[in-house]
Amino acid sequence: MSEQNAQKPGMTRRLAQFLCQTDASKIPADIYEHAKVAFMDFLAVTYGGKDDPLVGKLVKYADKMGGRQDATLIGLSQKRSLEQAALINGSAGHALDYDDTLVSFLGHPSVTLFPSLLALAESRGLSGRDFLTAYLIGLQVGGTVGACAGLDHYLGGWHGTSTLGHIASAAGCARLIGLDEERALFALGIAATQSSGLKRNFGTMVKPFHAGMASSAGLASALLAEDGFTAATDVLEGPQGFFDALKGKVNENILAFLGLGWDVVNLSQKYHASCHATHSPLEAARAAVEKHSLAVNDIESITVYCSEVTFQAASNLNPKTGTEGKFSVPYCVANALLNEVTGMAAFTDEKVADPAVRALMARVKMVKGQDKTALEATVEVTTKDGKTITEFSDILQQNPPLELKQERVEAKFLDLAGAVIGIEKAKDLAGRISTLETEGNLAEFIAKL
Repeated sequence: MSEQNAQKPGMTRRLAQFLCQTDASKIPADIYEHAKVAFMDFLAVTYGGKDDPLVGKLVKYADKMGGRQDATLIGLSQKRSLEQAALINGSAGHALDYDDTLVSFLGHPSVTLFPSLLALAESRGLSGRDFLTAYLIGLQVGGTVGACAGLDHYLGGWHGTSTLGHIASAAGCARLIGLDEERALFALGIAATQSSGLKRNFGTMVKPFHAGMASSAGLASALLAEDGFTAATDVLEGPQGFFDALKGKVNENILAFLGLGWDVVNLSQKYHASCHATHSPLEAARAAVEKHSLAVNDIESITVYCSEVTFQAASNLNPKTGTEGKFSVPYCVANALLNEVTGMAAFTDEKVADPAVRALMARVKMVKGQDKTALEATVEVTTKDGKTITEFSDILQQNPPLELKQERVEAKFLDLAGAVIGIEKAKDLAGRISTLETEGNLAEFIAKL
């Protein structure tokens, strides 16, 4: 090791320095626009998920635990403690599996960040600009750790939304409440030691709980660190630290970009209410049918060539419930071709049990493609007269430009939020989100949620 590298701070400290020292005025204006799109999307899916049974159970749990009522539960006209609100709002935001994803994060970042930041901003009367800045920095920290953890972390059984979400939430909260470098290090250390979340729980109430748990734990980590609660200052790279235990290693090439770019531009918002690993197969199958004007009855079989990642996340071949259907490539493909609707209405127990859908599902086969990575998929549709039609999709490489994202996410917001608070209130709220950085005290804004 060169003398220069030997003197370089460890990864955990460099992340703490980044989150403490980044000058908000140097963050480009368009990056804040991306952050507002992410926030609108988060609110949309949280409104959509607020009535999910798992949310009701978490509210009951919060009632059993008691505590102060300082933070708003989105769409429920109730308040709970800061940690409880982060837990409940984060879980509601992921209940539909309709929230954004980020490749470097190995999962869903925004539902782990916004709930904790909202609770803190409301309780301390913080500004919209500071709120958005904290989100961007927390997202960048989480994405950097995720990129270093790599695919081995995800394939090892860890749900990045939870493991990385703990760290991202702590980083964002540490920035929002203005921790110094040493306390920011403690916040990262406290969060990392709590990082968990097993993919074995996909398809159950625990998967959304992962997001809420990460957000709540990150908030608690920052508040403990604020009071001087200590932790290891090399928790990521140190012996028996995060990377040793959960796979991954420090990557200097990744760290070199810290502060030079913003992962928020790579966020992928969802327009289908299912696991992101189902989206490329679904899109490719639709393209094959639409381009060649096929009738579903003309289809003999559908073969989906996809990656190990897709197999691990979405290979439920016999879903029994709407929730399980979100993690089933065969169901998502069959439903999309038969019913076209791929939003919330597609993922009910009744839809999954539809005999016509089940019959088409039986003709959908998943195959591991040796050349397939991440969420790529190639779909081969074989017709009853012997023709084979092939289409490819990689949903992560089909990210629309900012202007189109804004348009699509606002439509999604009006659909989901409008059903809860009314379309006129939803339009008013969307307008305020578009200028969120001008809000001096978010408590007033949050009261309208």
